[in-house]
Amino acid sequence: MAGMVTVGMRPVLSEDKEEFLCMAADHFSELNPTFVPASDWKERYFPAILSNPQYFLRWIVCDEVRAGFILFGLEDHRFLPRKTGAIYELYVLPEFRRRGVGKACAVEAIRELWAHSPSKIQLEVVQGRTAAAALWRSLGFEKVTERFVLSRKTQ
Repeated sequence: MAGMVTVGMRPVLSEDKEEFLCMAADHFSELNPTFVPASDWKERYFPAILSNPQYFLRWIVCDEVRAGFILFGLEDHRFLPRKTGAIYELYVLPEFRRRGVGKACAVEAIRELWAHSPSKIQLEVVQGRTAAAALWRSLGFEKVTERFVLSRKTQ
């Protein structure tokens, strides 16, 4: 079938910092066009991910080309002695979209998370990202809440 690619995931390593931060900045800019990487983001985002053994950061690799990344992990429940799985980010470069790449990596991340026995797996979808919401629904996720944010306005 035309457009089929071989999809895999490989760990993002410390020496991949600059490439990862460039791709992550593109991802966040796509989600929020006003995103500007602040100095704390540039300095702390990547090391904070790599230093936490409960976070899993993987390159999405298609036919040996880095086609995006996925970040998922485990969190302690706020109040109870259990873990929750979380998928924090899934980014596929535009030229690799609509080919099953994101879904293949999401399925693998879910499999890895379930292996750690969390009580559930959760994620957030930015409002208006209908393709992302459809992907997660196709994998059995259900919308259970709406999240509201109050941002500090600059004067």
